[in-house]
Amino acid sequence: MEGNRSNTKPSDLLRKIREITRSILQDIRSGRSPSLYIDRFKNYCTDATGNCFCSSDLCIGKEILILQRECHARRMDILLRVLLIVQQLLQENKHGSKRDIYYMHPSVFQEQSVVDRAINDICILLRCSRHNLNVVSVGNGLVMGWLRYQEAGRKFDCISNLNTGHSVPVHVEEVKDIVSVARYILVVEKESVFQRLANDQFCNKNRCIVITGRGYPDVPTRRFLRLLIEKLSLPVYCLVDCDPYGFDILTTYRFGSMQMAYDAKFLRVPEIHWLGAFPSDSEKYGLPQQCLLPLTAEDKSRIEAMLLRCYLQQEVPHWRFELELLLQRGVKFEIEALSVHSLSFLSEEYIPSKIEGGVHI
Repeated sequence: MEGNRSNTKPSDLLRKIREITRSILQDIRSGRSPSLYIDRFKNYCTDATGNCFCSSDLCIGKEILILQRECHARRMDILLRVLLIVQQLLQENKHGSKRDIYYMHPSVFQEQSVVDRAINDICILLRCSRHNLNVVSVGNGLVMGWLRYQEAGRKFDCISNLNTGHSVPVHVEEVKDIVSVARYILVVEKESVFQRLANDQFCNKNRCIVITGRGYPDVPTRRFLRLLIEKLSLPVYCLVDCDPYGFDILTTYRFGSMQMAYDAKFLRVPEIHWLGAFPSDSEKYGLPQQCLLPLTAEDKSRIEAMLLRCYLQQEVPHWRFELELLLQRGVKFEIEALSVHSLSFLSEEYIPSKIEGGVHI
């Protein structure tokens, strides 16, 4: 987990912040232009030869911010403002969200994305994860099933009501005493599918834990999923729509996101298996033509770009084959399309048969 990073105690981070600010002040006093060196990371490239080092978690170079360039001067100004807020959070042992930070200087920041970028840059400079800065997300994820745990001394008992969704914990580093008799973990892309499984009492009939990130998973959802796998050593399956967005969400769980590539090794879940929906499922399960939607030009462009990602070629070539098949067939469909057979087909037939039959990649 991220908590295994060294030198991420508040006292260590505050020392590093002082070192950075002291260096900038010394440059100014000496008449030198201050500069910041920020390591750059990526979790994939488009090198089809397999000779890249994207999976090594090493930085690929450095970006140098200098005051002489106007765009760099603004970026340094924003970074230092956010760094001051982070320092205050650590000193006072308080937590704040990215949105809280934005509203402390809205006229300066102007948009949330510049704050997000500054936080990522600070994590790289301090060699820590975002939660180490006491910057937290409002968790979007939901969990239900055969699970009990404590977070910051509070007990959460999902087992007492197996088919009720609970919010994924925000302070994952404070989750302890995890207890489960589940056989596997099922990750579903969308809340609508999560609720379908809850209504069908899926966890009653199948001893499992179900998690959804409600679309692209946020950091707490990914951290919590990783923690459960590490502590419980359970197989984990992922169910997404058969479209480029579903596939991209699947790869975010498996490989991490490019935006947070510096922290990918602490967030990714390499154990995850793709359960579906596969392009071939439309024929295998007899989906009528009305359930299939043509790929848009944007869909095709996204698929073509994803096919170039090095990790598909190197680590999951079977995933790449299915993505090629999606492009060749030219149609997509949602998981819910399986309800054409019956409302509970997904929970009573599709998922159990795939898991029991080992039909996953």
